[in-house]
Amino acid sequence: MAIDYDTLRQWQIADQRDRYGADDCIRYALSLGMGADPLDEADLRYVLEGENMSVMPTWLACVGAPGAWASDPGTGIDWMQILHGEHRMRFHAAPPPEGEVLSQTRISRVVDKGAGKGALVVTERRASNAATGQLLATVEHVSFCRADGGFSSPAQPGDCAPQALPAVPEREPDATMDMATLPGAALLYRLNGDRNPIHAQPGAARAAGFDRPILHGLCTFGMAARALVRMACGNDPARLASIAARFSAPVFPGDTLQARLWFERDGDARQARFSVWARERGRMVLSHGVADIRKPLASAGTARGQAHVTA
Repeated sequence: MAIDYDTLRQWQIADQRDRYGADDCIRYALSLGMGADPLDEADLRYVLEGENMSVMPTWLACVGAPGAWASDPGTGIDWMQILHGEHRMRFHAAPPPEGEVLSQTRISRVVDKGAGKGALVVTERRASNAATGQLLATVEHVSFCRADGGFSSPAQPGDCAPQALPAVPEREPDATMDMATLPGAALLYRLNGDRNPIHAQPGAARAAGFDRPILHGLCTFGMAARALVRMACGNDPARLASIAARFSAPVFPGDTLQARLWFERDGDARQARFSVWARERGRMVLSHGVADIRKPLASAGTARGQAHVTA
């Protein structure tokens, strides 16, 4: 069954409520590699419960996510051929360590890249505190449906692609951070809710065109946010106003990820550009990264070309 533009554009994704607690937030932080060094006190606020606990804002990419809605045959999508193309998040308020999230998701774009070139399907999700109604985050998920291009017609041309993300500067990064991933990292990260078998079962990964199971794109995305919070936000997650990036290559559990950051000033605001590389393989795995930082960086430890962290 092929994609029908009108059917997919009007596809109904049910609102959902998801309760979570401190253990869920801690498990998420651990799945990003936080706490790997038990003497690194900068990570402890994310992996220890209590009144001083903080939550990584990208946790909202997991809690309330609409699940495998595209696996419904009625969508016309070959869901085993889907790749996560881009992810964009804007944070409006810090999520508490426990609570309930109300998620409202709609399909905002269906883009035909052409026969043999695939399609883009974009969902937009509003994640709110279910108890107060406060908007916590808006999440834009861009799926690259590799096997589903060529559905458009003059009567149903499809939507335009989202605005392109900017490339990183062509100069040495201002800061870098190395982050190890465990060989079993995908088996841990899947406990956050994404049980796609390409991250756990070798046969499913091979059927999707990979030699072995790959790490979840949102794990890589969360690790990029981890580097931004540490290197650009003074380890204050409330300073991270937004983050967006393109998934450019798969990550294999066991890779060492290196986040490369560039800082830009615009009046009183600051924007960071970033990319993430699988260091041993010399492969860029996240590209066109951009993040808005609510306050200027503190001067200590962020001088251009000088800051480096290994975690």
